[in-house]
Amino acid sequence: MEHYEKIRVVGRGSHGLVTLHRQKQHNKLVIVKEVAVDHLNEDEKKATLNEVRVLSKLKHPNVVAYFDNFVQDASVKIVMEYANKGSLHDLIQVQDGKLIQQDEILQMFTQIVEGLYYIHSQKVLHRDLKTHNIFVSHEPSVYSMPILKIGDFGISKVLTSQSKASTVLGTPSYLSPELCQGQMYDERSDIWALGCILYEMLTLKKAFEAPTLASLVMKIIHGQVTPIDRTKYSAGMEQLLHTLLRISPLDRPTAAMLLSHPLICTTLCKVGTSLGKIIQNT
Repeated sequence: MEHYEKIRVVGRGSHGLVTLHRQKQHNKLVIVKEVAVDHLNEDEKKATLNEVRVLSKLKHPNVVAYFDNFVQDASVKIVMEYANKGSLHDLIQVQDGKLIQQDEILQMFTQIVEGLYYIHSQKVLHRDLKTHNIFVSHEPSVYSMPILKIGDFGISKVLTSQSKASTVLGTPSYLSPELCQGQMYDERSDIWALGCILYEMLTLKKAFEAPTLASLVMKIIHGQVTPIDRTKYSAGMEQLLHTLLRISPLDRPTAAMLLSHPLICTTLCKVGTSLGKIIQNT
């Protein structure tokens, strides 16, 4: 760690600290995720190494960048891109009940779709998409809008052709109906989680909440969500949300199909210049 200066602790994961460092050579802020491995079982060690492998493979402006990894003091240190505005969850929390404008939601959501499309094109299944794992950067001098980046690939799975995953992983409120029922699933479980994220952006609340896990599962299986505010958002937005939260995974769109949705297409035309600048600088 002689090349990095520790600044502060950002958070604590299930297996170690997440800290903000300054890379001395380039005077650049980075995140260092520490994962203690001495007490991990074999599956957990594999998950840790998997995060490193997945991150090193992915290169996209809407995906958190991987820089380096090494083992020190019985921990794997993963050095990654720093998002200076926290997470999408943080952004939603500071709204303090004030709904976000539809155009602003679409600017952010379209970036998540682009990142997810890229991830899926690389045969990667995220398996823990949620607002906490969507990170936000904003440098007004470089680009006018916040840039959203998908991160935290700790339980991702790199899929071979025609493969499907059956291990139940993820955060309960974002689990898809097929996961709740122990069924096989593929990339469209990520699409369900994407729908949960969009719902949270539209309502500032989780799509599925319940006092017990059993009642939560029942809500998810039956797709029981409170309608969004139709006076605030368009019929097209409501339709987009409903396509993401279809019970059958076969009825949900792929990320590629979402890029052809009228609302997404229109937004891509509007923000294309800004995103193009980011791509050039990546």
